[in-house]
Amino acid sequence: MKTTRNQNHAQKQNPESEWFGREKVSADEKTDRVLGVFDSVANKYDLMNDLMSGGIHRLWKNALIKEVKPHPAQKFVDVAGGTGDIAFRIREAAGLDAQITVADINENMLNVGRNRSIDKGWLDNFEWITTNAESLPFSDNSFDVYTISFGLRNVTHIDTALKEAFRVLKPGGRFFCLEFSHVTDPILARFYDFYSYKIIPKIGEFITKDRESYQYLVDSIRKFPKQDELRKRLIDSGFAQAKYKNMTFGTVAIHEGIKDFA
Repeated sequence: MKTTRNQNHAQKQNPESEWFGREKVSADEKTDRVLGVFDSVANKYDLMNDLMSGGIHRLWKNALIKEVKPHPAQKFVDVAGGTGDIAFRIREAAGLDAQITVADINENMLNVGRNRSIDKGWLDNFEWITTNAESLPFSDNSFDVYTISFGLRNVTHIDTALKEAFRVLKPGGRFFCLEFSHVTDPILARFYDFYSYKIIPKIGEFITKDRESYQYLVDSIRKFPKQDELRKRLIDSGFAQAKYKNMTFGTVAIHEGIKDFA
C-alpha cells in the first residue's frame, strides 16, 4: 500500500507524467513512446520546428540566447538539446573557448548534433551525453547555466527534472527554459487551437508521412503547465527569483530561475 500511495502522490505532483498526448499511460510507457517520437523526427528536426512554429522558432531561440548572455568563462549544459540548436548559438555568442555539454535521452538526436558540429568544424569543447533529464550524471554544483529548449514538456516527471537542474547548477547559476506555452488572448487562442489541431498534423502527415508524432507534439503543449504554474514549480524546486517572459502572445515563454548562494 505504501508504494501505491507514493505513486499516487507522484502523479498528483506530476499530472503530465500519465499522459502521452490525449492517451493515459504509465510513466515508463510515456518515456518509451516519447523516445519513439524523437527517433522518428530526429533527421527532420528543423522541418518539425518549422511546421510547429511557422518558422519563428529561430527568432525565439535567438531571444533565449539574449536572455542567457553567454560568457566564455561559464560552463553550460543544454538538456534535451541533442541536435545542437541552442548549443551552437551559445558557442557563437560566448566564443570558441566556452565549455558546453549537450545532454539528450535520444541517441539519434545527439548523432544529428554531432554531425552538425563536425560540419561546422567545431570539434573541441563540446561534450555529447546520452542521459535522462530526470537523472543527470553530473556532480552537484557543476554548471553556471542550464538551458532546455522545447524539451521540458516531453519529460515524464517535470518536477524531478527541475530539481536535477537545481542540483547541477552552481550557486548563482541560472536556469532557462524555452517552451511552447499557453496563448494569453482568448481570440488568438482559438486561431492557435485551429492551426495546432487541424493544420499541423495534416502537414506532418503530408510532408513527413508521420501524423502521429505531430499529433503528440501538439497535444503535449496543451498538457504542459501554464506559465504561472511552472514558475511556482520552479520555486518549489528551490529556485529563487523565478520569472517568465511571454513571446508571441504566450505561444512560447522563457522561464528563468536562479540558484541562490547558500
